[in-house]
Amino acid sequence: MTDDPFLAHRGLLFTVAYEMLGSAADADDVVQETWLRWADADRAAVRDPRAYLVRIVTRQALNRLRTVARRREDYVGEWLPEPLLTSPDVADDVELAESVSIAVLTVLETLGPTERAVLVLHEVFDVPFDEIAEAVGKSSAAVRQIAHRAREHVAARRPRMEVSRAEQQRVVDRFLAAVTAGDVQGLMDVLAPDVVVVADSGGLAPAALRPVTGQLRVARALARFADLAPGVGIATPLINGTVAAHVDAGGPFDTAITFVVEDGRITRVYAMRNPHKLGRLGEVTDLRR
Repeated sequence: MTDDPFLAHRGLLFTVAYEMLGSAADADDVVQETWLRWADADRAAVRDPRAYLVRIVTRQALNRLRTVARRREDYVGEWLPEPLLTSPDVADDVELAESVSIAVLTVLETLGPTERAVLVLHEVFDVPFDEIAEAVGKSSAAVRQIAHRAREHVAARRPRMEVSRAEQQRVVDRFLAAVTAGDVQGLMDVLAPDVVVVADSGGLAPAALRPVTGQLRVARALARFADLAPGVGIATPLINGTVAAHVDAGGPFDTAITFVVEDGRITRVYAMRNPHKLGRLGEVTDLRR
């Protein structure tokens, strides 16, 4: 175990930044900025290094959120968080797995920067309100109110994620079997009636620019994949804490797909096709709390 608090908590700092930003590249930059400030700090005056570092990374992430807002407004098509290959330990930590799932990170995108910071720090990392208040520059009372509003906002929009990994695997396997066979009926059987597919290509790969909705419409669209890419390789790794699919890694059809499974059927499909967001899928990312 390292004696340097920054190195000891680096996984935690990355996870805080990633949950606030939805981008591993931006999270890396924020963690680096945090290191620079830690290197210049008077460490003898720091009573709680973990709290101090979380405060710095939060402030840097808030600054970064404001600077990337315009970039995301100009983004071509739908914007999805950057997918990360995760270890079984993350999937086994139900609370962490849900908090880093693409589904929940997408919901967090609908919050303002301060709301997102407050919710992530308190709900996921159990940071006391007083410490959060210092990090975001608000009073403790204001932070409590922000947390309450953000919690209600997210609760109304987040999917139910209480599905075992074994059930996720079964449903994803059925989905992939139907997709690779071009089986419309098989897809209809595994997709919920109100299923939604969201794809992110950033204009750099073929993909729908708007969400595709409805069981039959989605099934017919996905069934064409068998003719477009016969025999293509598909793996089912853990991505953002859930069973996912990685299609044709590094090839022309390179796509990371995550799913929301409810009551044995898929209710949402998130397909990442932007090549700039697929680079981290070659190695497991350290997500610690």
